[in-house]
Amino acid sequence: MGNKKPKVADNTIALNKKARHDYFIEEEIEAGIALQGWEVKSLRAGKVQLMDSYVLLKDGEAWLFGVTISPLPTVSTHFEVDPQRTRKLLLHDREIARLFTATSQKGYTCICTVMYWKGQIVKCKIGLAKGKAKEDKRESEKEKDWARDKQRLLRQSNK
Repeated sequence: MGNKKPKVADNTIALNKKARHDYFIEEEIEAGIALQGWEVKSLRAGKVQLMDSYVLLKDGEAWLFGVTISPLPTVSTHFEVDPQRTRKLLLHDREIARLFTATSQKGYTCICTVMYWKGQIVKCKIGLAKGKAKEDKRESEKEKDWARDKQRLLRQSNK
């Protein structure tokens, strides 16, 4: 029961599960990421963590903070690597402007919800999010539990 992992698509590299728990995701935008070669190799090996990631909009550009890409052992001998470095997000000017106006409102922020492959290119979904209060988190937990119980009841009645 507790050992099952949620199913994710084959092209998914990393999923920020805590994002949907802590925030209401109102809008998602697809963005490219400027990466170095060693980072792409580490992503192929699945050595990435999105838990505390967020997007900073500054000087008409979007930057991804808090993503940890752990280097492979073979890479760290050749380069001086920084697993926590800030990475530039590749977005159109109108998308950056829309995110900037939305985040300037009180309570809104931008977070990275998922990182995935699109062909051979690494993309991420940037979510325009509003923080949840403690009561909202409890309510969403109750809804999830009820949906799970409902599915269980339906399965038992169909047997």
